[in-house]
Amino acid sequence: MKFRILTLFPEMFDSPLKSSLIGKAQERGIIGIEVANVRDYAQDKHKQVDDYPFGGGPGMVIRADVALRALEDARRELPDARTILLSPGGRMLSQELAGELAAAKSLVLFCGHYEGVDNRILAAVDEEVSIGDYVLTGGELAALVVIDVVARLIPGVLGSEESVSDESFTDGLLEYPQFTRPRKIDEMEVPPVLVSGNHEEIRRWRKKESIRKTLTARPDLLINKELNDEEKKFLLDIILAGREGEE
Repeated sequence: MKFRILTLFPEMFDSPLKSSLIGKAQERGIIGIEVANVRDYAQDKHKQVDDYPFGGGPGMVIRADVALRALEDARRELPDARTILLSPGGRMLSQELAGELAAAKSLVLFCGHYEGVDNRILAAVDEEVSIGDYVLTGGELAALVVIDVVARLIPGVLGSEESVSDESFTDGLLEYPQFTRPRKIDEMEVPPVLVSGNHEEIRRWRKKESIRKTLTARPDLLINKELNDEEKKFLLDIILAGREGEE
């Protein structure tokens, strides 16, 4: 998988992309990340990349001519790339979308900035993607989030496919609670089932606790999830136990 980031602030990517699993994945050649400065595509002597919006209004807008040259160059280098504009008006990033993006051969990520981008830029991208309902100073942090979420789904990046399959949102639920040594801290002890050695009971406990955590923290996720018979039983048990505790 290759990533090409188009940004006005390439220095923002120096440290994050060299750290942790993303840095190691690049060293091992599993993923490749290139950062290009959009300002390099400006053709005037001042390297101007933005201008005042037609019709008036606050802030500056990224010029379409400069951005389109950057995108065209990226297309030439990565003809099979899926091209994305990081934008608050885009499709919300989710684990499902991350899976779609991870299936691409390469991704081009254009980072918006200032008051926005000239709307004609949209003709040169495949889609817009947002990481949440809030406003950032630019698309650089959003691009880093997309890279992190997508890269960890690429085989070999994490080193364990099992760890990916057990994570939150993978099956529409939050991940079950995790514990490690020591077994007891003050009065807090690891649930006995987790040290019982009974793998089936551990699986059932984890599934039930996953549903319990989702019901408590993100009940909205359960609305769109198709529960199997076992999951329905666990959910009913949790709800009934909660009602009994209120009486």
